[in-house]
Formats: sequence, structure tokens, C-alpha cells
Amino acid sequence: MALRDYLNEQLLGILASYQPTGVVHHIGVVYPRRNNELQIFIPRGHQLAVGSLVTVHLDNRTGVDELDAELRVYRTSYKGRVQTTEDNWLVLEPQEYTLIHGVQVVDSLTAQGYTFPADARPEHPLPSSPLQGIPPVEPKDNDNKVGVLTTLAQGQPHTTVLAFLSSAEDDVFLISMPDSFKARQLRRNPHCFFTIDERAKFTFEQSIEWNYTIMEMQAHQIPTSSPLFEQVRRSFILKNPWEVGFFLSPVLEMFHLQRVGLVCSGQARPFSVA
Repeated sequence: MALRDYLNEQLLGILASYQPTGVVHHIGVVYPRRNNELQIFIPRGHQLAVGSLVTVHLDNRTGVDELDAELRVYRTSYKGRVQTTEDNWLVLEPQEYTLIHGVQVVDSLTAQGYTFPADARPEHPLPSSPLQGIPPVEPKDNDNKVGVLTTLAQGQPHTTVLAFLSSAEDDVFLISMPDSFKARQLRRNPHCFFTIDERAKFTFEQSIEWNYTIMEMQAHQIPTSSPLFEQVRRSFILKNPWEVGFFLSPVLEMFHLQRVGLVCSGQARPFSVA
């Protein structure tokens, strides 16, 4: 089976790439091909060159109103190389992807000769969150259970979908296990990006007029000794009560992403993966 058999013939994708001017995010309409190439239309245009490495977050959440604890949607962080470009269009050839449904890997691909760059950067403890109490939550995000985190891995960005809380001041709170790839990347480089979209509420025809918010963030740890830790945990349980078992795990880590700025589609932001 091909990606289009799992993800449909047309969907929205979040693209991230390292360019000479900085890390760049785009929102595009993605048309998976039978050979697992991606044809992508970027309405506002792009400056991606042939040969550029691009990471595309893909999932089939469109029209899904509720998500259970197993996150039963198909999703992947697709690593591709730009094969052709024409006007607002581009075609990516796959380098690597792992398609996940719930907690199971259902498909994967690695192009001959491709290896995701090894990462020898040391991990460092994150600074503690400056917050001592949870700020007022953002009401409009209450029904939106998951967002997309972009971490600045070696070679090209990595994307992952996960549950979140957000505040009216654009703070984002995340929970993860200490040995997860995203947690290790944040300890290597706390500079990251978080994208919120509203696809869970709409059919594809409506969601084509998207309302994406891309935020440049700086990650902080929330120590278990902080009053904020239990406040955020309770808020996660209220928002996602079916995941109470996960949120009560004694080994989980909690992160506070503090907004550095809002990012427009196609806008370059300076970065370093050192």
C-alpha cells in the first residue's frame, strides 16, 4: 500500500526546512502519489530549491472530532528531497518516513543510501519554567487536542504530533516520556516551533481556508516540585480525560514552551543546531 491509501489523495501538510536564511515553515496542499512522492501546492509561494531537504508533517485528522487515548489517526514525519519545482508547486521524493497509527508502525520507507543524520550533540538540562502558576487557558484551543512540534534535529527538522495545552498568552504545555525523540531533541536544542491548526473541527472543503498558528518557541522544563506541575497535569486530565493513565505516570516529563514570536508561512527564522 502507498501513503495515499492511508492518508487520502489530498490533505494539508506542514513543511519545515533549513534554508540559508533560516528555518522556514510552509503550509501546503499535499497530493501523495502512488510511488510515495508528494506533489505539494504552496499558495503563498516558496523559495525551495531542487535538492533541498524538507520535512513534512502529515496526518489524516480532517473531519475527526474526537481523538482517543491511542490517537487513532495515521501520521508521519516525512523526510523528502525536492525533486522539481514550478511556480507554487514542488515535488518531493521520499528519503525516509515511518507511518504510525495509534501506537503501531504500519508502514515505513528508507531510500537507498539515506540515513537520518546521527546526532552527537550532548543533552543538557532545560531551564526551569519561570511560571509558578498556570495562566488562563485559551478557550478556542480547548477542542483542539493535538498540535505539531518542530524540533531542530541535525540535517533537517523533525516533526511530531502530540497533545497540548495553550494559554491566552500563547504558552504551550506538553507532556512526554524522558526517552522520547522529541524530549531528547529539546534537551539538545530548546529552540523549537509549535503549530496549531483547527482541522479537527472542519471537513476538508471548509478547512482549505485554514487558520494555522505557527509559533517560534523556547522550551523550559517544569520540575515536579513546582506548583505548576500539578496544575498543568490537572488541566491535561480535564481536557483529555481518557488519557488519565498516561498523565498520572510517575516518570513523565512536562515542558513549557514560551513564545518567542509568531511566524508567517514562508518566513525564515534564524537558528542554530549546534
